[in-house]
Amino acid sequence: MSDAVAKYHEEDAIGKTYDLRIARRLLRYLRPYWKTAAAALFLTFITNILISTQPYFTKMAVDDFITPKKTDGLWVFAVAFFGVFLFRFLFSYVQEILLNTVGQRVMFDIRTELFTKLQKQEIAYFDNYPVGRTMTRLTGDVDALNELFTSGVIDVLGDLVIIFAILGIMFFLDWKLALVSLITVPLLFTATNWFRKHARTGFDRVRTRNARLNAFLQEYISGAQTVQLFNAEGKAKSRFRKINNDYREANIETIYYYSIFYPMVDLIGAVGIAAVIFFFGFEYLAGFSTAGQAVTIGILASFIQYSLQLFQPIRDLSDKFNVLQAAIVASHRIFILLDRDIEVTSPAEPKHEGKVVGRIEFENVWFAYKEEDWVLKDVSFTVEPGESIALVGHTGSGKTTITNLIMRFYDVQRGRILLDGTDIREWNLHDLRSNFAVVLQDVFLFRGTVAENIRLGNSKIDDDAIMWAAKEVRADEFIAKLDDGYSSEVQERGAGLSVGQKQLISFARALSFDPSILILDEATSSIDTETEQLIQQAVTRVMTGRTSLVVAHRLSTIQDCDRIIVMHHGELREIGTHAELLANRGLYWRLYRLQYSDEKLHISEPGITTEGYVSPA
Repeated sequence: MSDAVAKYHEEDAIGKTYDLRIARRLLRYLRPYWKTAAAALFLTFITNILISTQPYFTKMAVDDFITPKKTDGLWVFAVAFFGVFLFRFLFSYVQEILLNTVGQRVMFDIRTELFTKLQKQEIAYFDNYPVGRTMTRLTGDVDALNELFTSGVIDVLGDLVIIFAILGIMFFLDWKLALVSLITVPLLFTATNWFRKHARTGFDRVRTRNARLNAFLQEYISGAQTVQLFNAEGKAKSRFRKINNDYREANIETIYYYSIFYPMVDLIGAVGIAAVIFFFGFEYLAGFSTAGQAVTIGILASFIQYSLQLFQPIRDLSDKFNVLQAAIVASHRIFILLDRDIEVTSPAEPKHEGKVVGRIEFENVWFAYKEEDWVLKDVSFTVEPGESIALVGHTGSGKTTITNLIMRFYDVQRGRILLDGTDIREWNLHDLRSNFAVVLQDVFLFRGTVAENIRLGNSKIDDDAIMWAAKEVRADEFIAKLDDGYSSEVQERGAGLSVGQKQLISFARALSFDPSILILDEATSSIDTETEQLIQQAVTRVMTGRTSLVVAHRLSTIQDCDRIIVMHHGELREIGTHAELLANRGLYWRLYRLQYSDEKLHISEPGITTEGYVSPA
C-alpha cells in the first residue's frame, strides 16, 4: 500500500488511545459552558440520590404499615413517596435539557472549528484524503463526542453517586446482608472487564468500516453517471456489498458481546439476590439480629431492590467506558485534523497587499506533487501586465499546475514565482487570490439562486454588477427565460442547467469579481459551437487590459493570444506568437498539424506548407 493510500486509512493505525491529554483537551470545550454543565451535574447528583431512596420506601411500607397493619400516617407516607418521585421527574427533565444544550453547543463549536480548518487547508490535503472520510470527521466522530458530553462523563459521575448511596444505605440497614449481596461483585467486574476489552475493539472496527463506507458512497454517488455510462453497476455493487458486509460484520460482532454481557450481568445479579434470600432465610428462621435489630421482611424486600439497582449502574459504567473510549478515539482523529499543519499560509508580515498590476514572473521553478517526481522542471517566463498568454501542451505537461502555483494552491520546491516583483509566498494569501478569477472546464455551482452563484458571497458585488457581467458573457439571455430570472434556484452542482449554461454562469462569476488576472482553464471546451461564438467576443473584451492565462487543448481558441507557451513533460519548450511558432516548425507546429491534419492549414506566413510533415510518435 502506497503512502498516499495509507493516509486514507489513518483510522486503522490509531490503536489504543488512553492519552489523558486528549481528555483534558476535550474538557476545554466545556469551559465556556461550565456553569450549565455544573448545574446539570448537581441535578444529576440530586436525582440519583432520590432514585436510591425508592427501596427504603419499600422497607418502610412493609415494616411500618403492611406487617403491623397500621393505617395511621399512611397518607403522609404516600404523599412523601409521590413527592420524591415528582421531584425526581422534574430534576431529570431539567438535567436532560441542560446536558443536551451543552452537548449541542460543544458539537457546534467543534464542527465550526473543523470546517474552518478545512477551508484553510491547502489543496494538497484534498488530493490525499477522500471526501467521505473527511465527512466522517464532521459527522460520526463529532456525534461520538456529543454522546460523551450528554451521556458519558455526567452519567458516570451519577452512577458512582448511586453506587455509593446504595452501599451506604445497605450497610446502614444490615451490614451482614450488605456483605452477602457484594459477594458477586468480583464476578461482575470480571465480566465487565471482558466486555470492555472486546467491545472497544468492536467499536473501533465499526467506526473504521463506517468511514470506508462513507468514502465509497461519496465517490460512487458523485460518479454515478460514469458508472452507468461504462455499465460498471455490477462491479460497483460487488464492491459495495463487500464494504457493506464488512460494516455489518463489525456491528454484529459488537452486538455479540452485548448479547453475552447483559444476560451474564443479570445472571450474576440473580445469584446475588439468591444469596441474600438464603442468608435472610437462615438468619430469620434462626431468630438472629443485627445490633439488637431483627432482620425484617421489609429489609429483605429493600435489599432485593437495592441489589437490582446496584448492578444497573455497574453495568452502565462498563457501557459508558466504551462511550468514553469511542469518544477518545473519535477526538484523536478530530485532533489529527485540527493539529495538521497548514503548509500554505500568509506570512506574519506580508510585503505586498491589495490590488496588483499583473506582472507575473517564473524564475527557475521546479515543482512536484510527490517527492521528486517533477511536474515542472526549471520553468522560467515573464507575463507583462495586460498580456494574454496561452499555455498548450499534451495532457500532463504541467499547464494547469502553472495556474495552480500562481494562485499558491501549492508552494514550489525550487525557484520562485513573482507577482508585481514580490515572491507570492510573501503576499497576504487572501489579497493574493482576490486578484484572480478562474473559469474551469468543470464548473461547480452551489445550491442557491443564480445571482448568489455569480456573487458567491461577495457583498461588494451588487445586482447591477451581476447583471452587467451576465450580459457581457451573453448569459442574460437564458437567465431571462428562467422562471424567476436571477432569483431562480440552482440545484446541487447545477442540476437542471446545461453544460453551456453552467459555463456561462461561471464566466459571469469571474467577470463580476473584476479581477486583475484572469485564468481560463479549458473554459470553452465544454461549450457547443454556437454558445462559444456568443461568448468569444465577450471573453476577448474582458481579457483586454487584464493579464490573462489561457489553458487550452483546442488551439483554435488561443490563436489571438499575445504569446503562446508550449509545455512538454514539465519543460518550457517554446514561446512566441501563433505565427512565430508555426514558422519555427517545432512542437507547436506538430500539435497544430495533429489537430488539423484533415483540414487545410490557414497559415499567413509565406513558405509554410504541409509537405514534409512527420507525425510525432
